[in-house]
Amino acid sequence: MRERMSGKLFSQLTLILLIVPANVQADKPVNFETEVAPLLEKHCIRCHSPGNPKGELSLESAEHLIQNNYLSAGDPDSSYLLDQISSSDGTRPAMPKEGEPLTKDEVDIFRRWILEGAKWPEDVLVREKSKADGSWWSLQPLSLITPSMHEQAPEDWNTNPIDRFIFAKLKENKLSPNPPATRRELIRRATFDLTGLPPTPEEVDHFLKDDSPEAYRKILDRLLASPHYGERWGRHWLDVVRFGESNGFERNVLINDLWPFRDYVIQSINEDKPFDQFIREHLAGDVIGMGNPESEIGSAFLVAGPYDDVGNQDADQAAQIRANTIDEMIRSSAEAFLGLTVGCARCHDHKFDPILQRDYYSWYATFSGVRHGRRVVATDQEKQEHQAKVQPLQQQRDRLTQQLAELNKNILQQGLTKLAEYDKKWTREPVSRLGCEETFEPVSVKFVRLISEGQDSNFRNRNSFGIDEFEIWSKESPSRNVALASQGAKASGASRHIEDFPGAYGPQIAIDGKTGERFLATGGTLTIELPQPTTIQRIFFSSARDEPNPAQRKFAFVGEYRIESSLDGKEWTVIANSEDRKPLNSQHRDHRLRTLEETPEHRQKVAELKRELAKVNQQLAAIPPLPVVWVGQRVASDAKGPFHIFLGGSPQRPGEEVVPASLAVLSKSEAKYELKPEAPESERRESLANWIADNQNPLTSRVLANRIWHYHFGTGIVDTPSDFGYMGSQPTHPKLLDWLANQLIENNWQIKSIHRQIMLSQTYQQSSNYRKDAARVDGDARLLWRFPPRRLSAEEIRDTILQVSGKLNKKMGGPGFRLYHFMQDNVCTYAPLDKHGPETYRRAVYHQNARASVVDLMTEFDQPDCAFSISKRAETTTPLQALTMLNHSFTMDMSKALAERVINETGENLDQQIKLIFSLCYNRSPSAEEVAASKEMIQQTSLAKYCRVILNTSEMIYVN
Repeated sequence: MRERMSGKLFSQLTLILLIVPANVQADKPVNFETEVAPLLEKHCIRCHSPGNPKGELSLESAEHLIQNNYLSAGDPDSSYLLDQISSSDGTRPAMPKEGEPLTKDEVDIFRRWILEGAKWPEDVLVREKSKADGSWWSLQPLSLITPSMHEQAPEDWNTNPIDRFIFAKLKENKLSPNPPATRRELIRRATFDLTGLPPTPEEVDHFLKDDSPEAYRKILDRLLASPHYGERWGRHWLDVVRFGESNGFERNVLINDLWPFRDYVIQSINEDKPFDQFIREHLAGDVIGMGNPESEIGSAFLVAGPYDDVGNQDADQAAQIRANTIDEMIRSSAEAFLGLTVGCARCHDHKFDPILQRDYYSWYATFSGVRHGRRVVATDQEKQEHQAKVQPLQQQRDRLTQQLAELNKNILQQGLTKLAEYDKKWTREPVSRLGCEETFEPVSVKFVRLISEGQDSNFRNRNSFGIDEFEIWSKESPSRNVALASQGAKASGASRHIEDFPGAYGPQIAIDGKTGERFLATGGTLTIELPQPTTIQRIFFSSARDEPNPAQRKFAFVGEYRIESSLDGKEWTVIANSEDRKPLNSQHRDHRLRTLEETPEHRQKVAELKRELAKVNQQLAAIPPLPVVWVGQRVASDAKGPFHIFLGGSPQRPGEEVVPASLAVLSKSEAKYELKPEAPESERRESLANWIADNQNPLTSRVLANRIWHYHFGTGIVDTPSDFGYMGSQPTHPKLLDWLANQLIENNWQIKSIHRQIMLSQTYQQSSNYRKDAARVDGDARLLWRFPPRRLSAEEIRDTILQVSGKLNKKMGGPGFRLYHFMQDNVCTYAPLDKHGPETYRRAVYHQNARASVVDLMTEFDQPDCAFSISKRAETTTPLQALTMLNHSFTMDMSKALAERVINETGENLDQQIKLIFSLCYNRSPSAEEVAASKEMIQQTSLAKYCRVILNTSEMIYVN
């Protein structure tokens, strides 16, 4: 037995011996579940699981042990495994390769297990244990806790339940809260918090004069009703859902029809749409809201992330790219809504959280039918009305197109009857990208031009073609190439233009003596001017002279051509053409026959039909098209199963079958589901959406409540907002988090009510004053003994500068503006603009953010790259921030605009000018010392330069 076994089996069987627990009593039967399985989980399953079957052996169940006589039940001496986990000469056994070897007692127990029949109960699966299990805090049902009054708390801190939670934790840590913030601080804080803009001087004055107890509540109501609220909090959500308007990866092409999703997010948040409905629309809006664009557009979430559209002809690589695409949807959905890193289970069971690889591929089956792309998003009535206008014209167009096709077919049939006659005239070899040679009687020329009469890949296209080198050879002996630029020749002709690589495909490439690059003609002509008249007799030109497989080149070559010469550049004579060359293929032959057989009558009839067709096409073009949006497409064939676990994450290694289902660790929830393999693609995503948004799902409401808290205080109760698992942070106030989550559900998942509860609390309204004694205990103010001050986000900084200068265009929605110059060839380039014109003076949320692009001021102030979901933003301090703010033309323009504004509103009174600037930028009045210093600077420089300094101050961009 042992000699017959392969080395692979030898290493595989070895692992099973790790099963045996130590210090067992020999007279008791070995209990597989309590003695063997734990050792497999501890020592073996990490390397020998379905997702990571080293040596092609999985130890999750008995299946692989039974195959190929891996062990001999009842006969330990014939079981190959014992050789691997034991050693007779005192050396280390072969297995396990890592960790401590099995003890003598453990080996003995394994021997007895085999002797007793090596029984493995069918219902026992061995799995590597994650660090967290089903008892993990975030997976537990929401606790129903109402905090009791705290006898040591001030009266105001016992009113709002939020304050009771916070005060109790402060007292635990022997801390006390700060006093309330000033009213100026409070309105500035609340206004930036809810709208991302500063309060106006009039709004501040009105609040300061309002002595009613409801004054602050009225401020909150006004701000929550403002359309700017949706713009600010919509920006938060767009970070979470990795919204970006280019596809990333190598090509990074702009997506110009994804902006409706941004507008949908802003509108939904302004309307206080219940967030459970919002989530359902993100995952299945095209299912539950088909025919209702206001809901259907929500499913653009699935395709709002980066997307590799390069494509690959290799089937294995194409499958891998597709798997990566679905993986991006899985990760984004799980992190945004559940705060779980489900994507970590792609290759194996999650190492830290109780998420199985089977869970991951259940979601894979769920998203399998979604493809990136665009389609019409309109109501049923709009589609019917549009079709009623378009259909008659389309039928007319089809009729005319058919008539044209019949004419061409008839004339082709006529030409085919003369094919033998034409064949005798086509004596030379077809055109070749490797090179075409033309010889002719010597002729004196100063100009030579190549004119395309059809591409080799599209015989109707006479314009674009590629030339790597065009040679003109003189009659003299020895003959020389007089077309070389080094000989004084000049080339001209319209060519492909690439802004970020100027001259890359220009005409001079065709006469530089090299063949590595191509002149890409777009006008159908290449003209060479010689330095002086020269007698020539040969021309040679090519498109892929040095290519091993020129047919694979993507650039077209000429399929039909003529070459003309001239002495003055005005009068031209044909000196060569391709008329006597053989056709490249049957399509080329047919094109030639049609051309040769055309008669004046035929051309006239074709021209008439084309005129009619052009008129119909013009009428069709005049009908406004239905809106087309990058919202994804449902491809039924992609959703056909069966679906499998990918072993090691490789699509080429299918494992066991899976079906769409909810996470196994939450299988006790009433909302759990498991669908049949043949369930429609739409039912899968709708089931997932309903399960995620169900009130009984403990993760969704916790994660959302924590995100809201995070954006109000700068740090969440869990400071890893998209990771509520083992590798995330523990909550500082777990009971408060559950209370907020319950409040969210009780308020129909509408988040404006949560804003009010948080912002009406004393916790939120306290000052941000720093106290050394408190900071020694809680330096980051995680326990909220003070309100944490914050710097404005990149978008807020830009929007604020525009607002105080009086230049902010508050137009909402529609296609975005760009702060970069976009250049596209095969890949795309984004060059930051040095000058920002008035067309860019909108709120930054409407900027067309492209992945991997740089946008000067906003990039310097930590606007994130939207290639990934951003659960919280960085806040760095760098020299470039100061340099950009001080020197960028945008800041200088806004400084001048601010100066003009204050002059227009206050006249020439310097004191009033300074007071207005402070009120606009700082929401306060200047002190006497500040007025004196400001006057001195303005008198020594100018008001515009003084405004430039103000725009560069910390107080301008920090909120206390």
